[in-house]
Amino acid sequence: MEKLIENNKKARHDYFIEDTYEAGLVLSGTEIKSIRAGGVSLRDSFAKVVKGEVFVYNMNIAPYEKGNRYNTDPMRPKKLLLHKGEIRRLDAAVTQDGLTLVPTKVYLTHKGLVKLELAVARGKKLYDKRADIAKRDADRNMERSMKR
Repeated sequence: MEKLIENNKKARHDYFIEDTYEAGLVLSGTEIKSIRAGGVSLRDSFAKVVKGEVFVYNMNIAPYEKGNRYNTDPMRPKKLLLHKGEIRRLDAAVTQDGLTLVPTKVYLTHKGLVKLELAVARGKKLYDKRADIAKRDADRNMERSMKR
């Protein structure tokens, strides 16, 4: 049982998702309270492997309103907690295959831990996006006609 905090719908529109990983987040100060209140945004965020560690960039965690001086920089890079083998696989995929790492969702586990779903993704071309939109519209029209 997990509580979804933020979902990155744009990632599924802009990328082909090849594989997903569950990663923990290293948070500091009042960031966990802000996340529980829904103050997180994954828009334009991405992840990189740097010296054997994975960091997520451009993930905005809004300052907690009652946090005053304990609030941290909302756009600071956040470290992800993954196993060493997973980090090696991610690094190999990014360097050799030309894939990218995109956060797809942030959620709370039943134990109260914050997790981030990290996807290994390949960028879509414009014609791929158009084909997806056309397929979605066709499915909607078919559902409407089936209702009647």
